[in-house]
Amino acid sequence: MTARAKEISVELLEQTGLPFQRISSQRSGAVGLAREMLERSYRLMGIVRRFKPDVLLGIMGPSIALAGRLLRVPAVIFYDTEFARQTNWFAYPLAYSVCTPDCYQEKVRGRHVTYPGYHELAYLHPARFVPDPARLPAFGVREGERYFLLRFVSWQASHDKGEVGLTDDRKRRLVALLAAHGRVLISSEGPVPPALEPLVLRGPLVDVHHLLAYAQMIVGESATMASEAAVLGVPAVFIATTSRGYIDDQERRYGHVRHFTEDEFEQAIDAVGALLTRGPRGVGSAARARLLADKIDVTAWMIDYVEREFG
Repeated sequence: MTARAKEISVELLEQTGLPFQRISSQRSGAVGLAREMLERSYRLMGIVRRFKPDVLLGIMGPSIALAGRLLRVPAVIFYDTEFARQTNWFAYPLAYSVCTPDCYQEKVRGRHVTYPGYHELAYLHPARFVPDPARLPAFGVREGERYFLLRFVSWQASHDKGEVGLTDDRKRRLVALLAAHGRVLISSEGPVPPALEPLVLRGPLVDVHHLLAYAQMIVGESATMASEAAVLGVPAVFIATTSRGYIDDQERRYGHVRHFTEDEFEQAIDAVGALLTRGPRGVGSAARARLLADKIDVTAWMIDYVEREFG
């Protein structure tokens, strides 16, 4: 297992105890990202030569696609973000196959394999994850306490070009709205306004999905955490310029996620207000049951696919 030091990836791996090799650290800007990609690919190729794997697996995977093609090792890319067009254009044709949710909305240049699920169901499917309220006190939350999560991102990924992000005033407005109905906890990749600093989430990051599972709602800029909330039956309001096929699927078919652009912030505020009066939610909700009936345990699918193709 290799890792890129991006956001909290290395910290999470250390907390889980999984063995890994760190091969690069995220840089900013087009030039910095390109240099890091070359550095990461070079180091990965050295590991491949020594380890001699039968197959390379990765999310998005420009580095594994390049290393795999140059060293003649099949690379399987798992991805779900359509508008990461530059990396997709480069990586997809080099890969042995590209595996996406069946709600993926862009054409794939190369061998395209789809499955009825979302990335998040690889680790949050009931066969893989059971929420535990005993994990909540580590975040300073009492069992049964009513609370909300706000998630802000740094917009440093290569596919984040054109994203604006929420202003500090809008962040404060969301806090004020939700705080009238319960406790507010903030997860943020970057600094928050000083007045909101006391609300920043503190606790074991590896257990954050237990915290998410018992939240009343999550609001913010992260498509991944909105999708995580959706598969756990927790209402999510996602505010960003761009959407994703899986977000559209969760909104259209199950009503778990509401997506708004920054220009639609007032509509997002209205949606948050409406969700505050919503009925039963969470892991036992009917909406989540419908989703799980339609979707699969993605980890089981991945194992089966790799064994069939390369076993």
